[in-house]
Amino acid sequence: MPHMQRQQICSRGQSSSHLLPLVLALLSLAALPSRASIEMPSNYKRPPQITTHPESVTVFSVEDLVMSCEASGIPPPSFSWTKDGKPFDPSADTELKVTKSLGSFAFYTLSNTMDTLKPYQGKYVCYATNELGTAVSNEAILKTDVPPTQQKEKKVTAKSDEGSSIVLKCNPPQSSMEPIIHWMDQKLRHIQLSKRVVVGKDGNLYFAHLTMDDSRDDYTCNVQYLATRTILAKEAITLKVNPSNSLPRNRRPHMMRPAEGESTYHALRGQTVELECIVQGLPTPEITWLKKEGELDESRTVKEMFDRRLRLNNISESDSGEYQCIAKNTQGNAKHTYHLKVEAAPYWKQIPESLIYGPGEKVRLDCAAEGTPSPTISWTRNGEKISGNGTKHAVIAENTSLILNNVNFGDTAVYQCQASNKHGTILTNTYVYVIELPPQIVTEDRKVYAVAEGQSASLECETFGSPKPKVIWDRGASYLLADSRVKTLTNGGLQIFNVSHDDEGSYTCSVQNSNLSITAELEVFNRTVILTPPKNLKVQPGTTAIFTCVGLYDTNLRIPQIQWRKNNQKLMESSSDEKYTFDGAEFIIANVEPDDEGVYTCEIISSLDKVEASATLTLCDRPDPPSLPQISDPKHRAVSLRWTPGDDHKSAILEYVIEFEDQGLKERGWEELKRVGGNQNHAVLSLWPYISYRFRVIAINEVGKSDPSNPSEIHNTQAEAPDNNPEDVRSESIDPDSLLITWEKMDKRNFNGPNFKYKVQWRRVVGSGPKWNESETNEPPCIVRGVGNFSAFEIKVQAINENGNGPEPDPVIGYSGEDVPLEAPIDVGVVLINSTTIKVAWAAIDKDTVRGHLLGYKINLRWTGSRGHHRTRRSREAETTVMEETGPNEVKKVISNLRPYSHYVLSIAVFNKKGEGPHSEPLPFDTEEGVPGPPTSLILDSPSETEMTLRWTPPAHPNGVLTGYLLHYQSITESDAGPLQKDEIDNPTITQFTLKGLDRHSQYRFFLRGLTNAGKGEPIIMTGATTLDGVPPSDISLSVGENSVNISWEAQKRHRNVGFYIHYLRKNGGSNWKKTEKVNSSQSFYQLRGLIPGSDYLLHFFYGNTSFWETDIKTEGTEMAEVQASIATQGWFIGVVSALVLLLLILLILCFIKRSKGGKYSVKDKEDGPMDSEARPMKEETFGEYSDLEEKRTASQPSLCEDNKMCSEDTLNFNGSSALTTELNLDESLASQISRPSEGPEGFHGLPDNSPLNPTIIAPTTNGMPSAITILD
Repeated sequence: MPHMQRQQICSRGQSSSHLLPLVLALLSLAALPSRASIEMPSNYKRPPQITTHPESVTVFSVEDLVMSCEASGIPPPSFSWTKDGKPFDPSADTELKVTKSLGSFAFYTLSNTMDTLKPYQGKYVCYATNELGTAVSNEAILKTDVPPTQQKEKKVTAKSDEGSSIVLKCNPPQSSMEPIIHWMDQKLRHIQLSKRVVVGKDGNLYFAHLTMDDSRDDYTCNVQYLATRTILAKEAITLKVNPSNSLPRNRRPHMMRPAEGESTYHALRGQTVELECIVQGLPTPEITWLKKEGELDESRTVKEMFDRRLRLNNISESDSGEYQCIAKNTQGNAKHTYHLKVEAAPYWKQIPESLIYGPGEKVRLDCAAEGTPSPTISWTRNGEKISGNGTKHAVIAENTSLILNNVNFGDTAVYQCQASNKHGTILTNTYVYVIELPPQIVTEDRKVYAVAEGQSASLECETFGSPKPKVIWDRGASYLLADSRVKTLTNGGLQIFNVSHDDEGSYTCSVQNSNLSITAELEVFNRTVILTPPKNLKVQPGTTAIFTCVGLYDTNLRIPQIQWRKNNQKLMESSSDEKYTFDGAEFIIANVEPDDEGVYTCEIISSLDKVEASATLTLCDRPDPPSLPQISDPKHRAVSLRWTPGDDHKSAILEYVIEFEDQGLKERGWEELKRVGGNQNHAVLSLWPYISYRFRVIAINEVGKSDPSNPSEIHNTQAEAPDNNPEDVRSESIDPDSLLITWEKMDKRNFNGPNFKYKVQWRRVVGSGPKWNESETNEPPCIVRGVGNFSAFEIKVQAINENGNGPEPDPVIGYSGEDVPLEAPIDVGVVLINSTTIKVAWAAIDKDTVRGHLLGYKINLRWTGSRGHHRTRRSREAETTVMEETGPNEVKKVISNLRPYSHYVLSIAVFNKKGEGPHSEPLPFDTEEGVPGPPTSLILDSPSETEMTLRWTPPAHPNGVLTGYLLHYQSITESDAGPLQKDEIDNPTITQFTLKGLDRHSQYRFFLRGLTNAGKGEPIIMTGATTLDGVPPSDISLSVGENSVNISWEAQKRHRNVGFYIHYLRKNGGSNWKKTEKVNSSQSFYQLRGLIPGSDYLLHFFYGNTSFWETDIKTEGTEMAEVQASIATQGWFIGVVSALVLLLLILLILCFIKRSKGGKYSVKDKEDGPMDSEARPMKEETFGEYSDLEEKRTASQPSLCEDNKMCSEDTLNFNGSSALTTELNLDESLASQISRPSEGPEGFHGLPDNSPLNPTIIAPTTNGMPSAITILD
């Protein structure tokens, strides 16, 4: 709200400071949602309003009895109840428990038995009251009922004959709840339903006729009650079908439910009605539903249970009428008529509006309701009835409206309008406030109204005050109401009809006798129009229909939405079956079916307006074939044919095609004879003589052709002489000294009679006289021999048959066969025009030597080689020949596209239809030197950042003697190219050239041409840039694993490859720096392996002697140092090692005793004895890669073998089978743990990758076994 208005409200409030909160409170109650700028204090008084009405309930258990009511208001309202119109206090009933909270009241039972709940059945009304009035709730009905229970039933077995009908009874328990019936088998699988087997609304299973497959013993009716979440399974029924001795007899349909005839069905407006027709019969009848005096509304009508049930949703009084279900099969039909009568409980047509009034005003509360029968209107004030009689203050006018005359503050209350008829009661609450308030404009200032041209604009200027303020609208100096399109509204608004762009601008609304005013801004946009509306379509079933809708809208608005409707029902794109597809301006319907017929509407909806256009989709098909073609009125070469049109299938017949079949030429099949318009059913047909006819008719519409009609009877025409002669009579003589006469064969239908032949006649044009030679033949050609070469003849061919000859033909000129020419052209000469073009001339040939029609001359050009190639090069290139033809009257010819600097040989010959004559004497000539072709290849190589070396191979076609090369180059960018620079190479043997001083940052384009004395040739073009000096990689990224780290970087495309090293150090291992092999910068990836899990490493990247990047990493996994170190300190471990040492000493003593007794091993036994498997050389992987440490360790201690003779070769021969050898072959893992040096914290967690935990390869020790010192260390 503008600052000015806020000031006005405060100044008026000085005389009544308590009015402002009241004004705000009342405004918030009376204002529309758009008045959110006025906020009501949260603690100010508000009248009561029912927010949650008590609901009707059927109680099946004590937990179901809950009746609640919620209301709002300030102060919070108090609640009271009536039951069946009498006061009812739940708090005073000891069997009820009441819960109260701010704005809510609920009560429920404390009883544990259903019997105690029956007294609580009735009609309940909730009242919410505070000091401003009383609000009344809708009436809620409470009923009690017993949940359905399972009843004991006897096993039922039903028997019937195959082909007869039967009904299996379900008999669900009686209940106020509507049951849901499921017929299932003992495995809880649904019984397969079909048109033959259906479930009725009564729950029974109906069979239209029985088959042997219907026999089973587990037909189970399961009754489901949703309200109590109960499913009752009835006793299974056994059905036995007795086989029929013969085929079951077909039976006409007969109604099973309801019976044939008529019935009346009552329903209420808004309900769903289900009409049912279940029939028996064989074969299974089809059912059709019809509405008398009207059509079924497809949008609200659904056929269910295989068309046995018709469901009408959300019915209204207009749905009253007669509905018929008609059952048909091949034996007859049956029908039932439902008389549907729809009445209506009361429903509102107009409800009174809550408003604020000033003292002394007249209040009219209009309340209108409809229903069948018509409802009665009554009024109450704060829940107490208003009679309207005997007082002038409150008057009920026309039995609907409540009029309060000269209201005062005491009339502030909540008024209830109630409408009732036999089907129910509805109630609405309306608030009336009487107060005296200063004027105020509620509508916000500077509000913008956007409309499209042609629409109506409603500018708001809602005021508040008591008495009601009067407003004035103006727009500058113009008087608005002088325009017939402008009028003021009772609520203070201004309405402008048929808005145009001239109406844009500011409008001012002011309150009369005050300085209150606001401004409204009107913006007018271009209207949305449809440029290309959808067109009516006629399509075939199964095809695709495409509607197009193109619109134009104001670009200052957001893009409009295109909504398609079918018969006023919105359509959505279907993703499952792809039925409907919306593609921009196109709406596509795939696989059109009969259900797709209808009116389709394209609606373009912008943010301001909408426009629509409609078109119909009609399903049409090929027409049915015409029937009964009949011949009548035969005449000379003519007959009349009549037929009966077939169904056009919603597409008008465009034309009929009459076809005939020649019974003498049935191999030709049916042929078209005539076409007539689609509005005709007969045609006069012109016929040929001597033909046996049959006729048929085909209808054509926009969709296509019908099938042909049945053929007519045969009609024969009389024989006659031929009407015409063969066409295209000509001579096609090929062989010398012969005349070949031929023509186009006549169609057999033009023979006109039996014994048809061709009479051929000929004579010489010169010297033969008037006599004709003639011959008769059955078909072309006719050959006459011994007539000389290329002689002119008059020839003609006439058609004849038994009935006579055809008309006299006109003669044509033909020639006997040709022979090859006798002589070659003379005076042949060649003039060089340029390096690739020559002009050839010769003397015209004597036509007497041609011996036929002179067709022209053939010039033969043979390329024999290049003038500049070596013999070896020429021998590799095959000779080529070019043939040029001329017309018969030409004696010169310009020939282009020859190869420059080449040797050619030329000859000319004459030719006619028979062939070529002899060639002229060969005439050699040479073409001149030309410009060379492009070099064969070009390679760029960059030795430094500012140099580029070009290497090329010479042109494949130098077309002369190369004198050198011409090089142009220029720098290029994405948007521009630099000036061309030139270098000329005058040595043709040079095939490389280096450019220096190039810009290292630029890309260059190179043009290299060859040069001859004739000029410069076509260039070969190449683009490239110099190669930059290599740099170590940047943007290095790491991916750390347990034993390795993956190092990656982006290789520089233009930079040279450089090598670098990675130095790495394990921080907590006390080891030295290690270095990788040389890594190339072009690799983009390197994997550093051999790391220890759970360890910290320092990585340094070196290029030369300089570190260019360094980082810390920690490998994944668990560090194992503590685990292994702890093993070495365990008591059991020390005990095992001590026992091993003692055992070894004992073995050495035994060995010494045996030696002292003279026991020795022979050399032969040592050499030939088999090697014990335990004494074989151990794998190199047995011990870790710390062999260098072990060697140092053993070197620092005196060996047992240095001073003791027990270690002689014979004594410690490990190739034998001594106990010492056997016992010393320890477990690999244990031996390796013993042999490890234990200095520093490295202990065991410094194990290399290939230790016994991660085996690696080491050099073998003597005889394949570790030394005793190593084991015992």
